[in-house]
Amino acid sequence: MVSIVVAIIALVVAGLLIGVIAAAVKTGQAEGGNSVIKNVYIYLVLFATLMMTIGGSVAAFMAVADIVYPTPYYQSFEEYKQYDKQRDPNVDNLEKLSETELKARYDAMVESELNRQKSRAQNTLIKSLGWIIVPLPVFVYYQRRLREKED
Repeated sequence: MVSIVVAIIALVVAGLLIGVIAAAVKTGQAEGGNSVIKNVYIYLVLFATLMMTIGGSVAAFMAVADIVYPTPYYQSFEEYKQYDKQRDPNVDNLEKLSETELKARYDAMVESELNRQKSRAQNTLIKSLGWIIVPLPVFVYYQRRLREKED
């Protein structure tokens, strides 16, 4: 259902874009149709790079939030003990382990999960910075080019 909505929105945007370009070329032929197409191209590049930079900024903010405050681990110690009993009922290994040993294993697993989440968030942050760093110079270049053209 979502993919159908996205496809319809993409078709509407493409239709509007083609309509705007066609109208601009028809009305701008006396003034030079190529300059109108160039302006539309410049504005499209500016829009696309701005959206990429904004998306990267939002993703970077979310990654920093995950690094600072990762999602808490939801399995309790009691659930951990029950899960290990259900995992392999033939092995009576849990009865051999003391409560403190089980608690140490549980704490190590929780710490490992938090480290894994922070590592994933750092990876996401690096990818998000790529979504900022790559399109930003293109945006700045076309913004300066547009400003010089208007002056």
